[in-house]
Amino acid sequence: MSPRKMRLVVDQIRGVNVDKALNILQFSQRPLYAQYVSKLLRSGIANWAQINDGRRIEESDLFVKSIMVDAGFTIKRLRTAPQGRGNRISKRSNHITLIVDSRQDTGKAVSEESLTEDTNA
Repeated sequence: MSPRKMRLVVDQIRGVNVDKALNILQFSQRPLYAQYVSKLLRSGIANWAQINDGRRIEESDLFVKSIMVDAGFTIKRLRTAPQGRGNRISKRSNHITLIVDSRQDTGKAVSEESLTEDTNA
């Protein structure tokens, strides 16, 4: 999955409440990319809940504070072409970094989740 295409999905949920972000991802135009981002967002919410065990998720007004997509490694393959040639195929991967935080300032820790997508679709 190329980072450029993943950024199109990620840009839609930056700075949005997590409930609204999950809803946006559910009805995204790019469901395959949205599936990976949704899984990462749910993991970030669970990590926030683990760190802040005394607070409820519904009452804390969680939002996507920061989300970034960086290019990972590229696997280079050859596909056969006419007349004995070979065309190069680049199978790209990316690294997604997500920070979920509460809009209420209580001095608690911020949950930071990072997921490396190494899908070769």
